[in-house]
Amino acid sequence: MFIKENFKMALDSIFANKMRSFLTMLGIIIGIASVIAILAVGNGATQEITSTFSDLGATTINLTANTVDEPDKALEQEDLVVLKDSIDEIRYISPNETITGTASTDMDTRQSVISYGTPDLQFLSQAMSSNLIHGRYFNQVDFDESNEVVVIDTDGAEALFGRTDVVGETLSMTITQSRFDLRIVGVVEGSFANMQGAFDADQIPLFMAMPQSTIGQQIPQFAGMSSVIIEVEDTEQIEPISNQVVRLLELRNDVVGENIYNARNFLQALDQVNNVLSLFINFIAAVAGIALLVGGIGVMNIMLVSVTERTREIGTRKALGATTRTILIQFLMEAIILSLIGGMIGLTLGILLSNIIAGALNIVPIYTLGSVALVLVFSTAVGIFFGIYPARKAARLNPIDALRFE
Repeated sequence: MFIKENFKMALDSIFANKMRSFLTMLGIIIGIASVIAILAVGNGATQEITSTFSDLGATTINLTANTVDEPDKALEQEDLVVLKDSIDEIRYISPNETITGTASTDMDTRQSVISYGTPDLQFLSQAMSSNLIHGRYFNQVDFDESNEVVVIDTDGAEALFGRTDVVGETLSMTITQSRFDLRIVGVVEGSFANMQGAFDADQIPLFMAMPQSTIGQQIPQFAGMSSVIIEVEDTEQIEPISNQVVRLLELRNDVVGENIYNARNFLQALDQVNNVLSLFINFIAAVAGIALLVGGIGVMNIMLVSVTERTREIGTRKALGATTRTILIQFLMEAIILSLIGGMIGLTLGILLSNIIAGALNIVPIYTLGSVALVLVFSTAVGIFFGIYPARKAARLNPIDALRFE
């Protein structure tokens, strides 16, 4: 009953001076709304960046070999076969190699970027992993027999032949001083047609893919593997599999502890990006939180004014038997409720504001239970911290002096 009475008295005092109470809460409203909006939009942006990283290869491992001192320990095709057969979680594995050359037909001659590797390259190459439009990708037979085949994209087909269905056609490829013919076995969807407006068509290089064994047969100096891409099932497996790959290669090549092989993954870069984003978001939220301190000072100021205005009321209540504790709780309750109402309004405004900003940025805001709880706890803490002094001042008033106050 005592708490209920104090609660009703606090509400009556707040609503008796609506405009003054609103202006008092304004700093808290702005601070809470800013913090909620920043955290929600920041978490949404972080999630979007994480998703983008995942699409770019957060489940891939980049395997390299430091063979400057021990060239005989370079990665070989047999190593890739052993890794894929021994580690079930590996989905795809292929050398990650590119080389530039010149592709020519009777119609045109164009600079080209050639990706080469195993048939798994179809799922690992960013430039040549689009959907097949015609034909097929080069397969294991092509790789094992070093067949002179190539897969091109629709942009290349249009440039070299004037049409997209060019499966079975032949083009001439010149790399360094070597010239050889390649038969087109597949055409994938072009990924760079949107660049046509920014550059002249003949300035955009063509993108192609072919077996590494074919490159090695035609140009022996490019037969080696400087790096290999490995794709696993999901990000949770990437760290243990990275360690397992290195360990298996060290045991296979008898170089345990010599740091010949290194497996790096996008998850490490993703962690660094997330750490930087979290630091930035928290810093901005902390700056926005300064408004909460300003709001708290406003609460203390208005409570001091309220104590002065209600001095005779306090004296009357004390004369009628109200204890110091009763007066203290009465004014402290008023400060807390004032802060909580401001916090709830700020929370609602922050959710609305974050949805507007997130919609403009085309991301989804993310609200966490922790951030909502933080708002309520912080609002209460502001009310207690900045309301304790005015409440104590009111509680310590001498009833006789208070009754004489004018």
